[in-house]
Amino acid sequence: MKRETFNKEKTIIVGVELYNQPDIEESMDELEELVKAAGGTVLFRTIQRRNSIDPAYFIGKGKALEIKEYCELYDVDAVVFNDELSGAQLRNLEEIIDRKIVDRTNLILDIFASRAHSKEGKLQVKLAQLKYRLPRLTGFRNYLSRTGGGIGTRGPGEQKLEVDRRHLLREINNIEKALKEIEKTRSVKRNKRLGSSIPIVALVGYTNSGKSTLLNRILELYSDSDESKKVFAYDMLFATLETSLRQAAFPNGQKFLITDTVGFVSKLPTHLIEAFKGTLEEVKYADLILHVVDASSENLNIQIETTLNILKDLEVLDKPMITVFNKMDKRKMDELIYDTRKVDKKIFISGKYDENLDGLMNMIMENLNIEYRETTLLIPYQKQDIVSLILDNYEPKMLEYDEKGVLLTANLRIQDYDRLKIYEM
Repeated sequence: MKRETFNKEKTIIVGVELYNQPDIEESMDELEELVKAAGGTVLFRTIQRRNSIDPAYFIGKGKALEIKEYCELYDVDAVVFNDELSGAQLRNLEEIIDRKIVDRTNLILDIFASRAHSKEGKLQVKLAQLKYRLPRLTGFRNYLSRTGGGIGTRGPGEQKLEVDRRHLLREINNIEKALKEIEKTRSVKRNKRLGSSIPIVALVGYTNSGKSTLLNRILELYSDSDESKKVFAYDMLFATLETSLRQAAFPNGQKFLITDTVGFVSKLPTHLIEAFKGTLEEVKYADLILHVVDASSENLNIQIETTLNILKDLEVLDKPMITVFNKMDKRKMDELIYDTRKVDKKIFISGKYDENLDGLMNMIMENLNIEYRETTLLIPYQKQDIVSLILDNYEPKMLEYDEKGVLLTANLRIQDYDRLKIYEM
């Protein structure tokens, strides 16, 4: 056992290492960070090595009794397991250990419940929680009625304590209907974007890899956005869940849209992936994916593999992709160890300190495979819709108002140039 200093809600984290599944320590390290993100502190961690999972207790009954002794000795509030527990396992462990039992799935859902702010985000998390809790109502009645709050109880858990299954199913159905209405609105906005000439770049990657920080630096350096357009960025897992869409411009004046997505984590609950699929599908409409990796992490391969697996589920691995090794201010190049077979085009940066951001922008332009042509146009005043189209999609190098019309110089995408070259000077 490994003892830690503590404050806040005191927990023990528990993992099972099957003999054919190594790297348990990396997964436990991540679980500890998840507990911290949920507002708790890990006193101990314990790992049991087994040939198979115990169907009744997940761990052996003897191990459960051992954990009970530690809970009593150190006044532990909750025991957090590194895998998803069945309703029976949850109930049985609760009866033996006599403490709140939280599995990895419920822990992640709990964090999401505390971080969701938009209407859609709250509905998505609530839907995932209800689907998770539906087959576990008995176990949740037991510990929720005893604990009265804390890790694993945020969201709909307490208010749904005594509802029957039919009521729960109606709730799930109502949320799914509400999310479909929100998806219709998003589709209208998406179709409008797709009808423009502005390319879309999507940031994806592990939680806390620095996606939001990178987005903010790009906005500061390559757009005229004010402070209100920045997204929340903080050094913690799942600092933000909201999908953000912002506009910036390349050095040649070509505008582009950049979108940030919810961060990933290993063993991300299936219910959560399903609930957020509508939001994550924004990646499908991107022209280029930036896979942001935390270069300072010891778990690079887990980060890379987890993200690629989710992108595979979303069927977007055929899109152009750049792997962005971020936080290189914390890691030397010769210290990077990762599976090169899973990484093709790559770049090494520090979003926080602006290291190689110009190189990243150039690489984005190159991989968007968009052909531009600089031209000077004289647009008649009666064709102001054309001027509006250009200003919406480009940053002109020159803009003047001549007696015959609007005179401007801009780098246009080749398809726009072909349509507008009749106004070329």
